[in-house]
Amino acid sequence: MLTRRHIRVKVLQTLYARHQSADEDQVGQEKFLTRSLEQMQELQALLLLMIVAVRDQAEKFTQRSQKKYFASDNERNPSVNFINNQIVDLIQNHDSLTQFAKNKKLKNWQQDDEYVIILFNKLKDASWYQDYLSIEGPSFEEDRDFVVRFYKEILAQDEKLYEYIEDKSLTWIDDFPWVNTALVKLLNKVVPSRANEIFTLGVFKDQDDQQFGQNLFRSVLRNHEELQQVLQGKTPNWDQERIADLDLIMLHMGICEFLHFPSIPVRVTINEYLEIAKEYSTPKSSLFINGILDNIIKDLMAKDELNKNERGLR
Repeated sequence: MLTRRHIRVKVLQTLYARHQSADEDQVGQEKFLTRSLEQMQELQALLLLMIVAVRDQAEKFTQRSQKKYFASDNERNPSVNFINNQIVDLIQNHDSLTQFAKNKKLKNWQQDDEYVIILFNKLKDASWYQDYLSIEGPSFEEDRDFVVRFYKEILAQDEKLYEYIEDKSLTWIDDFPWVNTALVKLLNKVVPSRANEIFTLGVFKDQDDQQFGQNLFRSVLRNHEELQQVLQGKTPNWDQERIADLDLIMLHMGICEFLHFPSIPVRVTINEYLEIAKEYSTPKSSLFINGILDNIIKDLMAKDELNKNERGLR
């Protein structure tokens, strides 16, 4: 599921794209924001389906090896541990994942199977793959540990797959690390009794999170003049026109949360934009944004203009 930080990043990207293009089509931009959030589900599904595709490639390789004229004993009687992996079976047979892939026409690994082959060849050369194949009747936990290791050490690290993801969607390149982390956590939690629940795709934790992105985007646009006014005079060494576009947008978003999102704690807002600035802006941006937002908070509190309920003041 998406964290609030990732939702903020999506809003930041949409506001930045609007600023760069000088496009006033708010409806179209909201659709872009919604679509970029929804596409994360597609990326989640694709990466889960890649695990299945690599398993299928392993089965094809095993069948070809068995048919060799001079097949070795191991090739004639191969291990089927990966082919029968219980975690991969749960992914493959998950009804909602299968239906989602069908509805979205996710046929990437059938059409671009060279990426499947790349990952399988890397797996085949790993010494721990052979160790796994040598286990007699692996347990559910051993199957799970193997899939997690494959995901972390091969799938998530592959540069060719990374480039492919980047080419397929403008927003996926930022989503890829987050989705990888989320899926590793998910795979580690898999138990037979909860497989259906765990592999159910979802972007938002709850209804509040689902609405947060749209509300923040709209509020920043609707209150633009007010946000500019609050920021006025708070950057004594910087003319607002000289502040980097991304930094200015993050400042507007932070001020907007101070004034129009009463339940979000002040320190949460500041910490979130501090971390976002570290990742997406210039090296000194996080210190700059932290200092400005701290000053604005003090000013708003002195004027009794900080709009926070009890939860937001924690």
